[in-house]
Amino acid sequence: MGDRLQGRVAVVTGAANGIGAGCARIFRQEGATVIGIDREGADYACDLTDEAATQALFRCIGEEHGRIDVLLNAAAFAVFAWIEDLSYADWRRTLTGELDIVFLPTRAAWPWLKASGSASIVNFASANARHALEGSPALAHCAGKGGVQAMTRQLAMEGAPHGIRANTIAPGFILTAATRRHIESDPGFERQVLAKNMLKRLGEPEDIAWCATWLASGEARYVTGADIAVDAGATAW
Repeated sequence: MGDRLQGRVAVVTGAANGIGAGCARIFRQEGATVIGIDREGADYACDLTDEAATQALFRCIGEEHGRIDVLLNAAAFAVFAWIEDLSYADWRRTLTGELDIVFLPTRAAWPWLKASGSASIVNFASANARHALEGSPALAHCAGKGGVQAMTRQLAMEGAPHGIRANTIAPGFILTAATRRHIESDPGFERQVLAKNMLKRLGEPEDIAWCATWLASGEARYVTGADIAVDAGATAW
């Protein structure tokens, strides 16, 4: 057990699976009081694209704890399709699942983040926020993650007078239950990922969680508006 987040109140969305679950686990290990949110399987069940439900949940959390020191927005969903096959409904669904699902919890948490005086927002961008990925039918996802990156820079500016820092992490390929299924269905995909990685291994949720822990802690008190690639060097060449 560590103490890098001792005494910090951290809300983690998407906490039941993948990167969100890894971050929640490491945050607890480092001493934080963690409130996990997901559709199911977390401390609180909530549809974070429902404005009224999200507002009510964060009011409950804020009133119980008096403040929120860390908000990590890991919840997301997207539809991947080439533009010729991407319906307008799926385009809008993806932007809801990439942008609204960050905006609504952040707005609902804002008064409680201000109450912290030293709060940290950690959002998730992607290599797709900065450039296209060959062979990836990710048009809506690219737009969503680019929006998250831009939104986070703005949040950094708006939050600075209140002691709120906001940063993004851009993960590389991370092994989760969902991505393992993709690898199993396409044996050549793992080779493609490793060929791009400078470090010849696949990432795990904990690799992202340790970066998030640093951003959530006082160690990163001078860091805001940044985007940090955690991707085995895949976007560095």
